[in-house]
Amino acid sequence: MEPIRFDTKIAVLLRDDLLAWQSLNVSAFLVSGIAAALPDLVGEPYEDADGTSYLAMFRQPVLVFSGGKEVLAAAHSRAVARGLPMSVFTSDLFSTGNDRDNRSAVRAVRRDDLDLVGLALHGPKNAVDKVLKGSRMYRS
Repeated sequence: MEPIRFDTKIAVLLRDDLLAWQSLNVSAFLVSGIAAALPDLVGEPYEDADGTSYLAMFRQPVLVFSGGKEVLAAAHSRAVARGLPMSVFTSDLFSTGNDRDNRSAVRAVRRDDLDLVGLALHGPKNAVDKVLKGSRMYRS
């Protein structure tokens, strides 16, 4: 069997000063946005040998990167310029407790002034790689 290759990439970019719990929480929220907007990226449900069913997950890997505040701002600008589907998480969202307040917190800030702590995007591999320039693979 030949290895499966993907023409696209799903990537999460996290600010490098987050606490471990924040990185995990932000990653989970961000990839939920990708799954919701791009349901074709989700595969079939899983089932174990005993017939227990499990939820479907992405059909391809999700790569996680990190970088400083400037790296996130630059990546955000490049993703917007390329029109890539993207979810964002700002520092304000750590103090909200629901989707309505999250959306209001983001809506209250101009695009270039967002205090980004994470973003997730999907697109052609080369475009995503260009957006992520200056970041590095995430290490806990």
